[in-house]
Amino acid sequence: MSIKDRVEELRQLMESKGIDAYIIPSADYHQSEYVGEFFKSRQFISGFTGSAGTVIVTKEEAGLWTDGRYFIQAEQQLENSGIKLFKMGEEGVLTTDEYLVKNMKENSTLGFDGRVISATEAIRLEEKLKSNKVKIEPKYDLINDIWEDRPSISKEKAFLLDVKYAGKSFEEKLVELREKIKEKKATINVLTSLDDIAWLFNLRGGDVLYNPVVLSYAVVTLDSVYLFLDKEKLSTEILDKFSKENIILKDYEEISEFVKNIDKSEKVLLDKAKVNYLIYNNIPSEVEKIQEVNPTTLLKAIKNDVEINNLINSHIKDGVAFTKFMYWVKTNIGKIEMSEISASKKLEDFRREQPDFIEPSFSTIIGYKEHAAMMHYSPTQESNYKLEPEHMLLIDSGGQYFDGTTDITRTLVLGELSDELKLHFTAVARSMINLAKAKFLQGVRGINLDILARGPIWNLGIDYKCGTGHGVGFLLNVHEGPNGFRWKAAPGKLESAELEPGMVTTDEPGIYIEGSHGIRTENEIVVRLAEKNEYGQFMNFEVITYAPIDLDGIDAELMNKEEKEYLNAYHKTVYDKVSPFLTEEEREWLKRYTRAI
Repeated sequence: MSIKDRVEELRQLMESKGIDAYIIPSADYHQSEYVGEFFKSRQFISGFTGSAGTVIVTKEEAGLWTDGRYFIQAEQQLENSGIKLFKMGEEGVLTTDEYLVKNMKENSTLGFDGRVISATEAIRLEEKLKSNKVKIEPKYDLINDIWEDRPSISKEKAFLLDVKYAGKSFEEKLVELREKIKEKKATINVLTSLDDIAWLFNLRGGDVLYNPVVLSYAVVTLDSVYLFLDKEKLSTEILDKFSKENIILKDYEEISEFVKNIDKSEKVLLDKAKVNYLIYNNIPSEVEKIQEVNPTTLLKAIKNDVEINNLINSHIKDGVAFTKFMYWVKTNIGKIEMSEISASKKLEDFRREQPDFIEPSFSTIIGYKEHAAMMHYSPTQESNYKLEPEHMLLIDSGGQYFDGTTDITRTLVLGELSDELKLHFTAVARSMINLAKAKFLQGVRGINLDILARGPIWNLGIDYKCGTGHGVGFLLNVHEGPNGFRWKAAPGKLESAELEPGMVTTDEPGIYIEGSHGIRTENEIVVRLAEKNEYGQFMNFEVITYAPIDLDGIDAELMNKEEKEYLNAYHKTVYDKVSPFLTEEEREWLKRYTRAI
């Protein structure tokens, strides 16, 4: 069935249910960024495979809204689908809310599955469409009725993360969480975000590809803990441990009925941006709801010393894997056949050789020449480019290890570069360095520092349509709040969080020229305490990614003294940490690619 046929079949269902417009978001029941195969309804109805986007279907039109990371990809994948692309954030482009307000007639009906729309979004739509007297109908999963071969919900087994990796036990984390609940004058915390639950219970799984989480909900009171999940995913060992920790297990689907029975005397702490509309509506109206970002969000973002030491170890292993890959590419290009797909597989092979490796932390982004201009491009058999000894190859990849999650991007030079490409390559390296060597006072937010990275690129009259960096989980989601770097953000967005010691964030500026090239250089950095004096507590960053930045793309004449000194010091660290795990030939090669400039 073609995309046009699917949309038309959806319209027929809408007609039968009296629905005039229907929303299909990217989320699952937990507002996850990346979702299991069962939940890829937006991909099914549109054919667009990016991780972010929303489809709205009306009787007359269908549209996809996505952000700047995916503009090029979305244009290609929506071709001949009949679905219009709305480029979010571009001048004159309506938001989803504005589109619905403009196009929904008085007394019409807006439909969606209330399990995949957050309470925040649904309440906002109710308010904005009130003047049009639009009815909200949240009970229909219409995609399910037309998706004949829909995959089943994951049944992957769960596992416990040892305290030697996590640094804190469930009991310790529970004490911290309950203190936060009491600080907010609440008595119950309803948790629905999968990474928060995984962190709290030291529980990991395989229900979302690349994100080692378990489909689950949790309700924490001041004296009880309820965990809602498919019990068949738990081994006898986990069941015994949870029993000793007085965790009460419930079926995954029980959460909606459970919250209906919360006593009206309780005060429920929840994050409306994470809790789906169905659960939110099922909590009795008499119960006081305290809107806050889940306390676990900040608790898990501030890595403890054990986690940071483990992360450093995992990044050394990951650096070894990437350095071996870079050596393989640079010494074999033009001699053996390579492609985007075969190179991606080779990098994964090198990672699989490392101790404690589990799986990639996301689908590898690898783009040769103009493919790299698509920020989240992954090759298919049809688009797969053969690599030649010319131009550049961008690789954004990472690994899930028992001792941490990694995310690294390098752009490799495969042949002679034009002056423009060297200018852009060097500007990206300078941008990454400028942010990494920042020193700042406590209380600074990522939004305050973003210009340090963007400055050298803005000076060229160029920008990149995404953030400069995101938080990274510990054997969890590669994208994790509340820390990040972005030059502008709406009030209350995660990027507005203060940077605190122990937070791990990516530093990944880039230049993307459609039809020509893409360059990104990415390291992970951890916030550390510096000196404290009469001006306050100063902080800085420690880099924990260890792999060479391709000096074949650097024009040292375009760098100032401090930038060159930083790059030289960084490359010395890379050599010291990575070289003991290489062959003699690889070490000699690395010595050349980490030389002082």
